[in-house]
Amino acid sequence: MNIKRFYPKTEHFVVFLVFIVTVLLIMPFSLENTRQASYISKWNEIYNKVEYMFSVINAHIDDNKIKIMKKAHTPHEREQALLMIIKPYLRINDGNISVRHYRPRFKNGEKIQKDSKYYFDEFYYAKGKTLIGIKNIHTETEKDPLFIMMFDVNGVLLPNRWGTDIFGINIYDGGKVEPFGYDMILDSLKDDCSKTGTGVSCSYYYTIGGGF
Repeated sequence: MNIKRFYPKTEHFVVFLVFIVTVLLIMPFSLENTRQASYISKWNEIYNKVEYMFSVINAHIDDNKIKIMKKAHTPHEREQALLMIIKPYLRINDGNISVRHYRPRFKNGEKIQKDSKYYFDEFYYAKGKTLIGIKNIHTETEKDPLFIMMFDVNGVLLPNRWGTDIFGINIYDGGKVEPFGYDMILDSLKDDCSKTGTGVSCSYYYTIGGGF
């Protein structure tokens, strides 16, 4: 056996093996970061469009649509009235969709209970296969939102987690909108937008340039 030729080949193999292992370890994190950056970019695009949409609606809403909103007595009727108004702007498909196997969760993996503010039971597809939910909520003061909306930026595809591919907004009287978490301090935003938090406030955190 030629000893002098054996060692260089062994050294090359070890270096190659270390390189492959390093690539395999880094690749999942790199792919996940790329996906998350894509979700955040799409969320910011959606939020800017929705914010502009409501400013236009507020400026041009006609008396007939206002009357329909006022005549709506149940939460479902009010949700349908709002849906009718925003439908052409977001290019929402007719009728809600069956999402029997769609089970969104909080960022930390906790299940969203039916009595949670962030539980939605009806969903619609908007342009770009974005899945949206609309919910009329109980309002106690004029400062409280009238509705909330959720947006799953990649539809029914996984991971279906708040703060990862699901984000949301508050809708106030007069058409003002704010992302969830807008009223939280930065430290609280970071905690809630971590792997141990709900991820709900990521909706605001990522619009101000927060990292992940």
